Amino acid sequence: MDILNLPSLKVTKTELKEHGYEIWAEVANPPDFCPNCGSMEAKFSKFGTKRQLFMDLPMHGKRVGIIVNRQRYLCKDCGSTFREILWDIDEDHMCTVRFKEYVQEQSLKRTFTSIADELGISEGTVRNIFNKYIELLENTHNFVTPRWMGIDEIHILGKPRCVIANVEENVLVDLLVDRNKETVIRYLSHLPDRTNVEIVTMDMWQPYRDAVRQTLPNAVIVVDKFHVVRMANLAVETIRKTIRKELDAKQRRQLKNDRFLMLKRRKDLTPMEQIILDSWTLNFPRLKQAYELKEAFYEIWEASDAKEAQERYTAWQASIPDGMRTAFSDIIKAYGNWHHEINNYFTHRVTNAYTESINGLTRVVNRMGRGYSFKALRAKMLYSEGLHKKAKANYKKSVELMYNMFASQRPEIDEQTVTLGTDISTLIKRIEEGSL
Repeated sequence: MDILNLPSLKVTKTELKEHGYEIWAEVANPPDFCPNCGSMEAKFSKFGTKRQLFMDLPMHGKRVGIIVNRQRYLCKDCGSTFREILWDIDEDHMCTVRFKEYVQEQSLKRTFTSIADELGISEGTVRNIFNKYIELLENTHNFVTPRWMGIDEIHILGKPRCVIANVEENVLVDLLVDRNKETVIRYLSHLPDRTNVEIVTMDMWQPYRDAVRQTLPNAVIVVDKFHVVRMANLAVETIRKTIRKELDAKQRRQLKNDRFLMLKRRKDLTPMEQIILDSWTLNFPRLKQAYELKEAFYEIWEASDAKEAQERYTAWQASIPDGMRTAFSDIIKAYGNWHHEINNYFTHRVTNAYTESINGLTRVVNRMGRGYSFKALRAKMLYSEGLHKKAKANYKKSVELMYNMFASQRPEIDEQTVTLGTDISTLIKRIEEGSL
């Protein structure tokens, strides 16, 4: 009985040992061509044998090793030697093809150690299969270069990493090994159709701006507004903490949960929260000033265009009391260095909000798979089955048809499916289901 079900092998003997199954097999059919010269009419003579062990998937809960006495042949046409061809075997890793494919699939779901323990191989073997699999995936998964790109970073596995997103389609495009300018330049410069990138939204990190200016000639840089308004919250926090240090214990109790209310937008306050906030700002005038400055700063982003936004900012900056200017100094400095890119938001209202959500999801995935390397985490986020968002792309077969066709004719259209990246909503769903 052929318990292997591998067409290229014929089982000759099966033994159950303490460590698992030993299955002896031979090649099912002799060679009918020379793999070196390609001749199908050459005559072959036997040229010795070699015993080889190949790992296969476990059977009945036991590990399986396939032992093949493999014949070597001499081709009388070209004079070269070759071994019998084993179509079901991956010779690079000395295992069956299905064994390798199982390791590839599991390496995106589990730690290398657990896979190695299950299959009876070394962790190094799992890692080697995984590394070659990633090379294959990177060559076969060509994500479309975003028209609207988001660049952000996430601090994970000991260092900050650059995140590339398609903010128009809400998909993850790539995770880079670090956020260094050289790394980002290398990545962006190798993007296909990089001249098609129209907008890049980012935080105020100078290396990102330098990299985009150097590699994406047609892109407009837009500073993510959430990174800017967040600075107003930090300034309010600085002032709030300073005020609390000057109060006695009784006064501090009056400001219970003050941080939560001080950072909340006025339009989002409940009637009771508004009463509480009013009582605080009445008793602590500096809190009122800080809150009003924060609210006024947020209102800059409600401007209809860049000119109005700049006017609002100029008025806002002039309204800062001298005693609070230090707390808001980071905003003033940032506006001075990045005013052009900040004001671009009012022409191109694109934000990095989805890139920020990718960062949070990446942390969740990393916690779920303790022991992941960065390479494994990146592969899991980018290449896991069923995560990709796809779209139809139309390509004209012949440009000349546009000029030479009759008025009643239409150019032939070839529809292709392109991959945009890892869909964020699908990623969230898979994480919630625990199936990632």
